[in-house]
Amino acid sequence: MKITTRRDALFAQLQTVTRAASTRSAVQALSGVQLLASKDGIELRATDMEIGLRVPLEGEVVREGSVVLPARLAVDVIRALPGKDVSLELRPVEQDVEILGGTASFYIRTLRLEDFPPFPEVDGEVVAVPGEAFVATVNKVARSASRDETRPVLTGILVSAAGDELRMVATDSYRLSVKETKLDEPLAGSFEANVPARALQELTRIVQHENADTLSVSVRANQVVFSVGGVVLSSRLIDGQFPNYRQLLPDTYEHELRLAGGEITDVVRRISLLAQKNAPLRLAFTEGELTVSARTPDVGEARETVPVPFAGDPLEIGFNPEFLRDGLEAVDGDVIIKLISPLRPGLLEAADGSGFQYLLMPIRLNV
Repeated sequence: MKITTRRDALFAQLQTVTRAASTRSAVQALSGVQLLASKDGIELRATDMEIGLRVPLEGEVVREGSVVLPARLAVDVIRALPGKDVSLELRPVEQDVEILGGTASFYIRTLRLEDFPPFPEVDGEVVAVPGEAFVATVNKVARSASRDETRPVLTGILVSAAGDELRMVATDSYRLSVKETKLDEPLAGSFEANVPARALQELTRIVQHENADTLSVSVRANQVVFSVGGVVLSSRLIDGQFPNYRQLLPDTYEHELRLAGGEITDVVRRISLLAQKNAPLRLAFTEGELTVSARTPDVGEARETVPVPFAGDPLEIGFNPEFLRDGLEAVDGDVIIKLISPLRPGLLEAADGSGFQYLLMPIRLNV
């Protein structure tokens, strides 16, 4: 195998693909990046067995072949090379790759090609989804996905697409995000899959980097394959039954308040500075006003009062400050807050009817 290419192009594509390389696998090849050179062109591949990335590379194939190089080392070497052009050539006898750039020469030992897994191809039913709508929907719900690997079903985002609607749902059992996005045109197909949040967040970076208008989705029994321009991202699907989120949303609420989203978000950000060491953020509603307060022993306390259209018996409820802030920041414009009681979940909704809902469990307050 031997190729020549521009150093900047190789460095950029290596930075993208190595995000999928494993950093903790016992299989050494999974910490590497595979370089394939064929009559069809040059491709870089990396995978940690959960997600996989394939990216094209512009260049000249002098001799076809394939090799696996240590991913992080390859990035560092290509970054450091002088000159505009670079050549990579496999030396089978020495079991290394010669990398030449400007006046510099590097010889890097290869990893076992036989240990590098094959990649799935895009086949079966392929659904084209608008790129901008997909990215915006992921960004609304991703922060609610769990990071607790002992509950893998909650580490994913339930993605559903049918007709003119794209819907994503994520929950970590303390909060629940739902975003229903109306599409300008109906989709030519449908799918539903629980996709690891990490895979979807990586996909949003690729869509934005490629400035792609659309992305293609192919769902299989246990895998999903996304194609964006020349980049292909594959991911395993998460086994298990995703929670029935519709059952978690209360049918009725005692209070429904419309607030200026920017104002209440700024208040929550400020007062949260004094909600440390797992201290809750307190929201005390009285006739016509809301007092947001926090107190951390041995640190200090803070409070701020703003006018709100609240009527009825006083109500005080506590929330995790970070979770409340995440929900408010996900709303563009005015926010609708729906409450039942201090021990029942509260709901945030986008007042513009854009289909975003954020259910948040309260924290029991000590008087």
